[in-house]
Parts: sequence; structure tokens; C-alpha cells
Amino acid sequence: MIWLVRHTEAEDGSPDEARELTAKGRDDARAIASALAVLGVEVDGCVSSPKVRARDTARPICEALGHELVEVERLSGGPFDPEEVAEEVGEHALLVGHDPDLSMAVHRMTGAQVRLPKGAVVGVDRGELKVLLRLQELRALAGQG
Repeated sequence: MIWLVRHTEAEDGSPDEARELTAKGRDDARAIASALAVLGVEVDGCVSSPKVRARDTARPICEALGHELVEVERLSGGPFDPEEVAEEVGEHALLVGHDPDLSMAVHRMTGAQVRLPKGAVVGVDRGELKVLLRLQELRALAGQG
């Protein structure tokens, strides 16, 4: 199973790679972490884009899942192969990155047409879209709905 997470809300500005999460974005990242823990999600490791907004979204999630964060440049922008990136940490991985790259990756893996909003979580198992949760559902799972 590969989990894909789009980073949460970030501040505007430049340089792009240094954009930090807003207060809402930090809160949303914690809600995602709580929701995935409630769901009992288990992964072999967590991988993130090195851009600040993705890395700061990933940190609380990885901590909640009991893993150190691994940063991979391939998630910083442009098409990528989720299974290849997952190999950095194991077969079952959580990847945190950006759109439209994540939406395109879901399409290549499953054939599904999706547009992931900020903070969305997708679970894909052997080419099948198993889970698609937006912040509203994640907050409800975390008891913050």
C-alpha cells in the first residue's frame, strides 16, 4: 500500500521551496496525523519532498506513524513513479508532495481521475484506489470535525 498526501495550506511568497505552512496548515497536518493513527495506518517509512511546506506537513504524520522522515528530491516537482520512490523506505510507504504531481501519479497507478485538494490523503494498493480522504473527513476521524 502506498499512501500519498498533498501538503497542507502554505503561505504565499518566494522562493517557492521555502514557503512555510500557515497556522491552519500546521493544524491540518496534525489532524492528518491523528486521523491516520486512528485508522491504524502502518507503513515501512515516510518520504517527503524537501520543500518546506511538504516537509512540515510530513513531520507530524511521520511521528504519529513512528518513522523518521526521508526527503527525496524526486517529490519536489514533476512526474514521479510512486513505487520507485517508495523503495527508499519499503513496499508500504507514505509520500508527501505537491499537485498536480500527486494527482497525476494516482491516475498513472489506478486510472482514476482525481484532483487532490491540499491535505488530501490517498491510499493505493496494487493499482487499486482504496482510500481518498479530504481534510473534512480527516478532521472528523481525528475528532476535530
